[in-house]
Amino acid sequence: MVRQSLILLCLLGIAGQAVAQDAGSYVFAQLADTQFGFFAEDREFTQETANYEFVVANLNRLEPAFVVICGDLINKPGDPAQRAEYLRITALLDPSISFYAVAGNHDVGNEPTPESLADYREHFGPDWYSFRERDIYGIVLNSSVIAAPAAVESEAATQEAWVREELARAKASGARHILVFQHHSWFLETPDEADAYFNIPLATRARYLAMFREAGVSHVFAGHYHRNAFGRDGELEMVTTGPVGRPLGEDESGFRLVHVESDGISHEYIPLGKIPTRLDVAPPP
Repeated sequence: MVRQSLILLCLLGIAGQAVAQDAGSYVFAQLADTQFGFFAEDREFTQETANYEFVVANLNRLEPAFVVICGDLINKPGDPAQRAEYLRITALLDPSISFYAVAGNHDVGNEPTPESLADYREHFGPDWYSFRERDIYGIVLNSSVIAAPAAVESEAATQEAWVREELARAKASGARHILVFQHHSWFLETPDEADAYFNIPLATRARYLAMFREAGVSHVFAGHYHRNAFGRDGELEMVTTGPVGRPLGEDESGFRLVHVESDGISHEYIPLGKIPTRLDVAPPP
């Protein structure tokens, strides 16, 4: 079992424990779309290796509180070489930094199947789970199952039932911040925007957003878009983060630093050429 899987499985056992109300100021890192193979259309992954090794080396230097990568770990579902390279570099992360992986559509397929989910779980670990970090209650979802449930309807229903229960536990836990991490964005700019490839269908979207509002979720962090985007549904902020791997717009390859304060959360996207020399716990201006 890879290191990240062991960490995740251990954390599942403590997900319901209470945390101190005042955890001070700290920073965590959100990554997305390493997507080994995308630059060269699966012929090789030299550029993805360079980008991800550089990011991991800098995370080891900066020492964020924890790291979450929001899906599309590889480009070709089930590809053993892409998977091995992603896991090799992930294992270089300092073991003192907790690491959480999210399943993307390129990890389990645009139309997930029981077989593709089983393959992901065997090699990468759980695809939906919760974790606790200081005063954060984190909920990780498999958004591919939500967006395209046709071949995995029972999985989608089981995950949704679990989400309802987990949100209730999160609300009752005393955690200051309830955050959701997934691959697809619910929406890019507005909660009622039309269905498209880069968001989740409106009918399903509305149902989940209502659950999030009831539970007091403050932020959802996602990837998939290979660009940055931001939107709001009342008090909930939808944060879409650009890729560690290949960009599809004007935003360069990079990752996000999230500043957690007692009174709120702020964040900034960090292009690979502009990584800070140290991690400042003060929020960005």
